[in-house]
Amino acid sequence: MKILQYLHDALCRSDRPGIDVPRFIRSQSLNVPIGLRPLTAADCDEWNEVRWRNDAWLGPWESGDPLHGASISFDEWIRMMRRNERAGTGVVFAIEHDGRIVGQISLGAICYGAMRTGIVGYWIDERCAGRGYAPMAVALLADWAMLDATGPRLHRMEIDILPENERSRRVVAKVGARFEGVRKAYMYVNGRWRDHESYALLAGDAPGGFTARLMRE
Repeated sequence: MKILQYLHDALCRSDRPGIDVPRFIRSQSLNVPIGLRPLTAADCDEWNEVRWRNDAWLGPWESGDPLHGASISFDEWIRMMRRNERAGTGVVFAIEHDGRIVGQISLGAICYGAMRTGIVGYWIDERCAGRGYAPMAVALLADWAMLDATGPRLHRMEIDILPENERSRRVVAKVGARFEGVRKAYMYVNGRWRDHESYALLAGDAPGGFTARLMRE
């Protein structure tokens, strides 16, 4: 047991007290003028309205708890986010356009030490689909998380998607994420364990920045 704990500590130990979450990360693209900011308790009504309105749109891709654990309130979720930020294990951003929430992007399961990796998740309001918001949000997150001195300085970001999710396939293609293979029975989605395609971005993939590379495409 001590050997396993030693290996875990060596691979995933946190070498920083927490995540210094920026107040706003702004796109420099005039064509995709979005920004990322931390969610707060004040976002409850707006966030819930967007999610409820997109229930059918997002439903096919929603993961869940196979053990059906107790649900939590929005305020409890926000407090959990702040704890994760302090622990350095994850961060969630609202995707904003013209001061309104149009989606969400998260970076979770962050490992430091010898791995320096995290897993990305995102969703976009159906009304805003096809405008390039999701690829830009991923690029903004990658620039901050992997290249910015104020970010967690990760080496790798992973994106896992259902094989039939063609929109997300286009997102990973646009940001230049590399296909790494299929993870069998990887995540519990709509009542069953589903295989996921795994894609990754590495810090060295875009020396000039992921946003700059995306804008050149």
